[in-house]
Amino acid sequence: MKKIYFSLLLILVFTIKSWAQEGIPVYFDYLADNYYLVYPSMAGIGEGGKVRLTARKQWFSVDEAPNMQTLNAHFRAGEKSGIGAIIFNDANGYHSQTGVKLTYAHHLRFGEDIRSLNQLSFGLSGTMLQSSLDETEFRSVTPDPSIVGSKISASYFNVDLGMSYNFLEFYAHAAILNMMSSKRSLYYKDRTDNPNQLEVDNLRRYLFSVGYVFGRGDWQLEPSVLFQMTDFTQEKAMDFNAKVYRDVDFGKVWGGISYRRSFDGAQYATNNSFGEQRLQLITPIVGVNYKNFMVSYNYSYQMGDIRFDNGGFHQITIGYDFLQSEKRYDCNCPAVNY
Repeated sequence: MKKIYFSLLLILVFTIKSWAQEGIPVYFDYLADNYYLVYPSMAGIGEGGKVRLTARKQWFSVDEAPNMQTLNAHFRAGEKSGIGAIIFNDANGYHSQTGVKLTYAHHLRFGEDIRSLNQLSFGLSGTMLQSSLDETEFRSVTPDPSIVGSKISASYFNVDLGMSYNFLEFYAHAAILNMMSSKRSLYYKDRTDNPNQLEVDNLRRYLFSVGYVFGRGDWQLEPSVLFQMTDFTQEKAMDFNAKVYRDVDFGKVWGGISYRRSFDGAQYATNNSFGEQRLQLITPIVGVNYKNFMVSYNYSYQMGDIRFDNGGFHQITIGYDFLQSEKRYDCNCPAVNY
């Protein structure tokens, strides 16, 4: 039987990545026509508006496992503007965060043909977030002055900035999440008198994605990639995605797969050797668009010899598109047209 000396460290690193980042973690719901959840510049990108409700649950067999819920809506406001809002709740054991984002986006159209998609968009979101830490069940033989023994919370404000370019079936997005530096005083209570104490900030993140939709008939193929990097820790990861769409009488059915790989790893040891494991997730996703309604499901499975639990991460999305009597643009561009 293997003796794992550093497995707990690996688990801790993976767990901290789930709760330490302020705001909404970048999971795979953006593949369910939900790019606004990641990029503020996608607010009001098409005709009318969209509503998306998501629920995510990790490790069903683990008590108080990470879970997250988001509700967002955005719509076109005039010819060049879009507005949106996101409400979210993210909980992981003793840690939780709830917040709201309000977004304004400005869309610049190029070219004289209003049916031809050629648009540059900018978006700005303000985020009000409350982080909570429940210490009521913490027990220690030796008193720890940093533990207050109650539920404590702290509020933060931050800003996200995004930019998108859509040209027919091609798209590219970029965003800076949590632009403002903020001291995470909730987890560093009464330590401001120590100038050598490492103080984690809000973990600013940089995102970039690009993709293209091939096919003009009943079948379409959409490959895409998404890159993300956390500023403070320099953690980097890449998503490689592929989706297939099929037009049917009642709407559209689609499915795809995503592979996420981290550029960073954690070391571990067995009886005979040392090794390094990087975060790797494989995520199949399926969905149906029925008239103005959409529902999708994805399941993320973590690969590698060391895992906290054999179960994966389940996520379901329900959506509704409103005020969209006809497609705004003559293109196969699911994130823009309904």
